Amino acid sequence: MGLKQSLIEKKKSILERWLHLVLETYPQETARFIGKERDRFVNPVGATLSEGMEALYEGLSMGTEAGHLSGPLEKIIQIRSVQDFSPSQAVGIVSLLKKAIQEETEENRVETSGTIGEWFDLESRIDQLTLMAFDLYAQYRERVCEIRISEIARERDRAFRLLERTETKSRRNSDRQIPGSE
Repeated sequence: MGLKQSLIEKKKSILERWLHLVLETYPQETARFIGKERDRFVNPVGATLSEGMEALYEGLSMGTEAGHLSGPLEKIIQIRSVQDFSPSQAVGIVSLLKKAIQEETEENRVETSGTIGEWFDLESRIDQLTLMAFDLYAQYRERVCEIRISEIARERDRAFRLLERTETKSRRNSDRQIPGSE
């Protein structure tokens, strides 16, 4: 049996292991919720992660080039970029797929080996996805920073307008004072 066939047959166990590894990156309560609740409306983060991970896995196991898997990767990284993770933690979940595949195919690695070239190709495509994930992470973090800067600028402008109105009101009140009533 070749690597591609083994990846197809072990899809469920590899995806479960990968999800388990990803959930370990979250605090325990969050991981429990994300891992158990599958309803998209109750748990949009968990649903998006699961769907994105499955799409990435299917694409990789079918030999799809990493560049053609940017859609599901973007959804995952978009979520991870606004969560409380370092850049390496945010994008490192992609490389956790290697670990999941290795762990789930370890006992029959000889039978699933196909060729060493197939393994190198798969790992190379996962590495490419990881690099793409880092680029996406940087783009999303830049957007978050731009949004924060815009919010700060709006707040500053609002504060200046309020201050200006207060000063104008104070001047009007001081102009209204009756001369000699001091």
